[in-house]
Amino acid sequence: MLVNPTNPVQSFFRGSLEPAAGALGDELIVIEVGSRDDLHPAFQRFTREGARILMLPPDLMFLNERKRIALFAMAERLPTIFGWRENVEDGGLMSYGTDLSENWRRIATFVDKILKGTKPGDLPLEFPTKLQLVINLATAQALGLVIPPTILARADEVIE
Repeated sequence: MLVNPTNPVQSFFRGSLEPAAGALGDELIVIEVGSRDDLHPAFQRFTREGARILMLPPDLMFLNERKRIALFAMAERLPTIFGWRENVEDGGLMSYGTDLSENWRRIATFVDKILKGTKPGDLPLEFPTKLQLVINLATAQALGLVIPPTILARADEVIE
């Protein structure tokens, strides 16, 4: 798991993944990257430590650096899973998470209500109700992976 230590939400993901990895008999390798310059050494370290797949939780740095991340992952032969589809559009293997565009639309709705006089504390807390599975078949093929047809059938989108 690649973690941006400045993102407080990522500790939630880490806390969820550690017991899951243990239940599968695996060890969760966590590497923190605080800047874009830390990315390449982190990928090299994952390879040295024997990582077989890399999870990158939603993070703006990971989103902004998605093309470089895809290149580093491909160079180290690491399949990747992200929280946002944009990472998959630019070469990541798969994502399972919310639709970032829809999140921005929902934020705009809240801003509109606040500008019209609604107190922020009076607005309801909303959680996403739909998660999307997006798979990049070209990346899978480049990594020599075969995605089972049952997984492809469940995907919301398959990028070829």
